[in-house]
Amino acid sequence: MRAYAARRLLALIPTIFFASLIVFVTLRLVPGDVIDLMMSQNDISASAKDRAQLEEALGLNKPIYVQYFLWIGGVLRGDLGQSLWHNTPVLDQILSRLPVTFGLGFLAILIGLIIAIPIGVYSALRQDTAGDYLMRSVSILMLAVPAFWTGTMVMVFPAIWWGWSPDLNYIPFTKDPVGALQHMLLPALILGMSLSAITMRMTRTMMLEVLRQDYIRTGWAKGLNERTIVTRHALRNALIPVVTLVGIQAPLVIGGAVIIEQIFVIPGMGMLLLEGVTQRDYPIVAGVFLVVGLAVMMINLIVDLSYGLLDPKVRYR
Repeated sequence: MRAYAARRLLALIPTIFFASLIVFVTLRLVPGDVIDLMMSQNDISASAKDRAQLEEALGLNKPIYVQYFLWIGGVLRGDLGQSLWHNTPVLDQILSRLPVTFGLGFLAILIGLIIAIPIGVYSALRQDTAGDYLMRSVSILMLAVPAFWTGTMVMVFPAIWWGWSPDLNYIPFTKDPVGALQHMLLPALILGMSLSAITMRMTRTMMLEVLRQDYIRTGWAKGLNERTIVTRHALRNALIPVVTLVGIQAPLVIGGAVIIEQIFVIPGMGMLLLEGVTQRDYPIVAGVFLVVGLAVMMINLIVDLSYGLLDPKVRYR
């Protein structure tokens, strides 16, 4: 397993390099310019001399390939650059926001699994019954309704009907763990319900397939009760594709968090990314994509390594 993990970690290097190159170049192709935004905000006349001075001060007067190699050289030294607007280290801003988004994402995935796995197992065990049809309909509904729409409705309609709205004052976990959890619970629940739809259907499909295997029939023939067959024999094998799906959902959680964090005013990576794109703050956006990309790759590596714990037949070479 160690050799396999080492090879996978080495394979991350070229992947991160090409991903960072694509993001860095694509940012420069987005319509709009940070120089124009700064001049319009500060009521500076857009003369050629002023533009040239500002570009030189921000390091944007160099060719794009020179900017990239300067940036990637700083990344290799642990320096993601300085924010063009705030002149603060990008790494410091990311490190302050990263736990917020990861906490929201972890809670959303956990809630999604708590919802999806029991319902998926129940639907498989009670195939084609009224309860199965109801649960499948609920999963289709949650799959069809996007999380940002649900979040918006939760913010708008309770305020109109009952004069209630969620608390939007973010509480750091280090100051008040209970208050921070309460603040995160509603957005995590909305995001987790959206994630649970496809996980629920995957769990049901895999459970139906496993329950038709010969060793499960042997368990029934030996007189084992349903709980033992499901928990000790069927569920463990059925969860392998579900674990793969959780790894695939990691970027979806981070992508969904961009809008959810904006709706519920959560100061996470999503808010930082949105601010960076709006202000054309290239180092911020590139740094966020780099860190998020690396995190997603590490999550997928952990998911791959977990197969050996779920299935003894899996061997790593």
